[in-house]
Amino acid sequence: MPAKFDVRKRMINSMDKLSKSRKRIAKYILDNFDSAPFMTAARLAEVVNTSESTVVRFAVELGFDGYPEMAKAMQDQALYSLTSAQRLKMANESIDRSDVLKSVLKADINRIKDTMEDIDKGTFDGVIEKLLTARKIYILGVRSSAALAMYLGFYFNLVFDNVNLVQTTSASEVFEQILGVGEGDVIIGISFPRYSKRTSKAMEYAGKKGAYVVAISDSVNSPVAKWADSTLVARSDMTSFVDSLTAPLSVINALIVAVGLKREDKVLGTLRSLEKIWDEYQVYEKEDFSE
Repeated sequence: MPAKFDVRKRMINSMDKLSKSRKRIAKYILDNFDSAPFMTAARLAEVVNTSESTVVRFAVELGFDGYPEMAKAMQDQALYSLTSAQRLKMANESIDRSDVLKSVLKADINRIKDTMEDIDKGTFDGVIEKLLTARKIYILGVRSSAALAMYLGFYFNLVFDNVNLVQTTSASEVFEQILGVGEGDVIIGISFPRYSKRTSKAMEYAGKKGAYVVAISDSVNSPVAKWADSTLVARSDMTSFVDSLTAPLSVINALIVAVGLKREDKVLGTLRSLEKIWDEYQVYEKEDFSE
């Protein structure tokens, strides 16, 4: 399927050609787009009073390989448009309230597994090469993604001398900080549902100025991916009112390790210098073995 695929529009345009049972499926999905994309084929078949095989054939008729691919495309669209309250309601319904700890940990494990399947190694390796030859590296993430941007910026500063962590107190300040972006630069934009328009606009600007744009997001259909030369897909979902960023953090860790290995001598030299400073100014607690 194409990366940009409006499932709702395809259903609406196909409505006149569908059989009665398939029209019922399409109508139910369109009327319940906040919940229907997250149903299994069996559950969807049950609520519209048809067979699971009819639901699967409906997905194929719309141009998908099967129902799982259609469900994934619908979920990407739904997460883009859902309000925080709708996402909270949907997420809370998936939590086992008798064992919240296990429920959340298992969900995060599944997101990492999904990320391993979705992310493209060739794209990842290409991003590493661009970073290693970049004139300047800009890192941008707002709201819950700001923590990921700060984490990436902290460790990239041990590897590179040209890192700019874009501060995000206002939209105008973002553009002031990337005003000089241009050819030879790399900008990394981090955004997950609900996607930040500030990040998307900054990436659009940087791309138009000739910078290489990298998106770290949950889908190639996300708004930030629209402006990206390369997109690193990391699965993310809402766990109750909390954005689960476990898989995105793992991808960021992989970026840090990969560039660190490529510049191992530089990193070792930086860390040796920092250790002397940390000892002199007692930055970290140290075990006193003389006692």
